[in-house]
Amino acid sequence: MKAVVLKRYGGLDALELKDLPTPRPNAGQVLVRVHASSINDWDWEVIRGRSLVVRMLHGLFTPKVPIIGCDIAGRVEAVGEGVKRLRVGDEVYGDLCMQGFGAFAELACASEAELALKPAGMTFEQAAAIPQAGMLAVQGLIDVGKIQPGQKVLLNGAGGGVGTFALQIAKRLYDADVTVVDRADKLDALRALGADRVVDYREEDFTRSGGPYDLILDVKTNRSPFAYARALKPEGIYATVGGNIPRLIQTAIVGPLISRLSNRHVRVVGLKPNKDLLYMNGLFEAGQLAPVIDRHYTLADIADAFRRFGAADHKGKIVITL
Repeated sequence: MKAVVLKRYGGLDALELKDLPTPRPNAGQVLVRVHASSINDWDWEVIRGRSLVVRMLHGLFTPKVPIIGCDIAGRVEAVGEGVKRLRVGDEVYGDLCMQGFGAFAELACASEAELALKPAGMTFEQAAAIPQAGMLAVQGLIDVGKIQPGQKVLLNGAGGGVGTFALQIAKRLYDADVTVVDRADKLDALRALGADRVVDYREEDFTRSGGPYDLILDVKTNRSPFAYARALKPEGIYATVGGNIPRLIQTAIVGPLISRLSNRHVRVVGLKPNKDLLYMNGLFEAGQLAPVIDRHYTLADIADAFRRFGAADHKGKIVITL
């Protein structure tokens, strides 16, 4: 099979398209022929290897997982011992981040428990865009953010995968008043998706104007947790799902103290992979949500895909098709 292998940390020249043996599913796993996958920030951080946290998780000097990639969508090609729910030919999708990655390949093994059946009306490309970004949006807004109808909500870094899912959920399900923050070239697309107010982060500091907010969902985490708390209403919630790793660590440490000493709550969202895939299926089938796909690339062009992702030029999700 063809697969993109990460030979070392440091940059896109470390990615190589290679022929590898076909993997075999273990007990409780299925072998999926991958039709589409998508790029997430986790993949980008592993490629760069700049963070000690990333290296502690994935290999201090060289990557322990040669084939990166979290999100897959495809068709079951073989089943391992003990698999009960899925059958050969089933169309499935899910996030492999807790199973050793492996999405940027023609074939990947995945735990049966971590995959959902793809709705018939959903393309493989749409399915591949959902798992990690969709889960972060749902868990950030609903599980941690406790979003309520009509609230004043801000989405920082709204132009990517998490933000475009979160914007649709906040507007269409909760009729929230949504402010989005991103680069100027992404703001028209976010208006078209339903944003009530748009902010170019290079022109305006949302922590000092436009608030206060009932809920802030953050993808970037590029400010002090005290600045975010300042932008919240009393009993407001700030929930971060990713971004700058030193700031994330600071928020995880200082957030509980802010929450204890003030009536504003600062929290880091811990991803629960694939927990809400069936919920996303329901929203998709009801016409309440659709993945925003920026561009399609092939495995052979994956360095170009990551180059676009790293420059933050994408709107929505970047999808890899096979």
